[in-house]
Amino acid sequence: MKRILVPTDFSKHAEYALKVAAQIAKQNNSELFILNLLDLPSHMNDAVSSGVNIPEVMLFLQKTNDKLEGLKEEDYLQGIEITTTARIEKAFEGIAAYSKEHNVDLIVMGSHGASGYQEILIGSNTEKVVRSSDVPVLVIKNEIDVFKAENFVFASDFSKEIKKPFQKLVEFANIFGANLNLVMINTPNSFKSNSVAENIMNEFVKDFNINKYSLHIYNDTNVEKGILNYANKVNADLIGMCTHGRTGLSHFFNGSISEDLVNHAVRPVITFKI
Repeated sequence: MKRILVPTDFSKHAEYALKVAAQIAKQNNSELFILNLLDLPSHMNDAVSSGVNIPEVMLFLQKTNDKLEGLKEEDYLQGIEITTTARIEKAFEGIAAYSKEHNVDLIVMGSHGASGYQEILIGSNTEKVVRSSDVPVLVIKNEIDVFKAENFVFASDFSKEIKKPFQKLVEFANIFGANLNLVMINTPNSFKSNSVAENIMNEFVKDFNINKYSLHIYNDTNVEKGILNYANKVNADLIGMCTHGRTGLSHFFNGSISEDLVNHAVRPVITFKI
């Protein structure tokens, strides 16, 4: 985890994400990339793309670059190698492109939490990044003085399709010395006996070198409530899940559960793409 990207709109939630990213960077000797994107109206964007300098846009970019440079002076960023960039580009497309250009290992983004995704970066673009990013995305809702991942909950159906992203999750967990609480949520609409669920989970984990883990089965009325209630029960530091690039989360999470879970969880959430 040597390259961490933090998109920012200079809001307090983006600052929460940056502070967490700084902690992770210091622990892993990582480089931070701080990115601000200016999404222009289409007619202005076409003009800029054609090489036309619009004074107002150029002034805004200059002021943005000045703010980015000012961020480097924050105490919590001292001692970290930092690259700052301001671009004229749509937020979602810009984050995806920048991530690939710089071989980013982790994206850290802020979110308003239960109030939903409202702002340019803490809005539908966060959902799109979570859904489609090829690298893990860590979503931060609140200010965290000391970021920990020691008590890490990962909920899944433990099907074969998540084996590849699960390997990334294991690597992340091992870096932080985390204990992985692997949990299968049993619901009335998708019920498995304990023996069947335990067999599925045991067969799944035997292919991975996990430093510390435990297996759990949790019964609830639906998957979202089950994940949130289980995370509360064990006082989790972090919730992890796998996403599907085409439809949001995999069939295990079904429909709008992905958005609801990320919105309603007060804890940090990290996603890994299938």
